Amino acid sequence: MVQKGISFLPASHKINYLFQKYVTKGVILSDEYFFDRLGHGVFHAKAYQKFRKQIPDSTLELGTGWYPVVPIAMFMLGTNNVVTIDITPLCDKSKLLTTIQKMVDAISKNQVDPVFLQQAERIEVLKKLAVEGVSMSMEELLKQLHITYLKTDARALPHANQTFDLIHSNNTYEHIYEPILKDIIKEFKRVQKNDGLQSHFIDMSDHFAHADTSITIYNYLQYSEKKWLRMDNSVQPQNRMRINQYRDLYKKGGLHILQEELRPGDAKALELVKLEEPYRSFAKEDILPSHGYVVSE
Repeated sequence: MVQKGISFLPASHKINYLFQKYVTKGVILSDEYFFDRLGHGVFHAKAYQKFRKQIPDSTLELGTGWYPVVPIAMFMLGTNNVVTIDITPLCDKSKLLTTIQKMVDAISKNQVDPVFLQQAERIEVLKKLAVEGVSMSMEELLKQLHITYLKTDARALPHANQTFDLIHSNNTYEHIYEPILKDIIKEFKRVQKNDGLQSHFIDMSDHFAHADTSITIYNYLQYSEKKWLRMDNSVQPQNRMRINQYRDLYKKGGLHILQEELRPGDAKALELVKLEEPYRSFAKEDILPSHGYVVSE
């Protein structure tokens, strides 16, 4: 109800940030959040190396969020052109510096996967920025990290055809309604190189269950589309799509899935929910996966 109310206000994303910062404490760069995002970066990097046997020279991230953990990791990997985009610019200099320092601390404690530790000169750049970055502008910091941060609609990217080796996202696709996601996938196919890859981590659980233990991760599947729209909000929308719907979207978009790594979900929790259409007609194995990586070409 709070998020729904916030969604009607001017500057709703900024108000939501303050609400989460001071009330729910959900936007602080905690160790849990940092290493979760870093883990996604590890998967994306290794997936590219697995199928393409090299480091991606250019990467595109959808959904920068507040803390650019994965773009910095891609810089450490050795990528020369790191682009990260968001429809709403949530990151600023302070959050960028916080992320840099968190990464440097993790390196010093041997908590970073070796895949990101092969470029010694880039690690030195990161350590230098952690010390001297406070006197630099955000633009200067991003330039040092080979990162371009853009506020743009992913359906109309300002890039030429076949620009990127690797396109990736983390916990983003589930927040995009299917008709829009269809157009984004079409645009990603345009800017992806012929031998490029896409790697996306999708959270298919009811996000309200993350904070409310009285409901299951499948809770939102009991509502009709009309009822769900009354509860859903533009600050953190949820499309409720299941893995079979993503597969179908990929197939229609001309993408071939190379690898899926799905979390099995919770069969007992699913039994507690009376499913609404179209989910009632889906196979159980399509509804159950709660999260998953999807790698495609």
